Amino acid sequence: MIIYVLKSGGDALPLARLEAGRQSQWLWTGIAVSLLLSALSDSLIAAAFLSERPEWAQLIISIFTSAALLAVGLLSVSPNAFGELEEEEPQRPAPSPVPEEGDRDILERLDRLLADERLYLEPSLTLARLARRLQMPAKQLSAALNRATGENISRYINRFRIDHACERLSAGDNVTTAMLESGFNTKSNFNREFLRVTGRSPSAWVKSAGTA
Repeated sequence: MIIYVLKSGGDALPLARLEAGRQSQWLWTGIAVSLLLSALSDSLIAAAFLSERPEWAQLIISIFTSAALLAVGLLSVSPNAFGELEEEEPQRPAPSPVPEEGDRDILERLDRLLADERLYLEPSLTLARLARRLQMPAKQLSAALNRATGENISRYINRFRIDHACERLSAGDNVTTAMLESGFNTKSNFNREFLRVTGRSPSAWVKSAGTA
């Protein structure tokens, strides 16, 4: 069921912080895969006893335990493992979404809310909270935004955050301060989104702005 829900993309987790990007999605995917592997190991152990081969059960337990420890070890030595997976994911061409009646109105309401209250500066902002403020289901907001802009809610909000970060950098803030003041908590996510939105790294943007 977890994998089925995650098929709809990053916005399938309306309570996840938007600042985290797709890290929450990768985490839940890992949990789902772990549950499936656990069920597989239990089934194999049961089959071993039913076939009167109890020695196989010990081998099965050893194999799955070793695999689990290896996975935990890999994640522990790479704190940004989920971020790296997202960064290296190849871009797949997708058909352009077709806006429906009312999508532009929803987008305008969202833009007014963000402009008036600057909710994008909060690292803990979620799709669910935005939907509550707009008094509509999270799924409706996510779908309308995708059809109108071709982006998910996380990327859309990050454009506002990067614009704010550019303002802070122009005002003289260093990169770390601009990052934290703009709703980001992790430098890897900030650098990735800054490059996506502006086409340059934060340091390169500062240099170009200083010579302009």
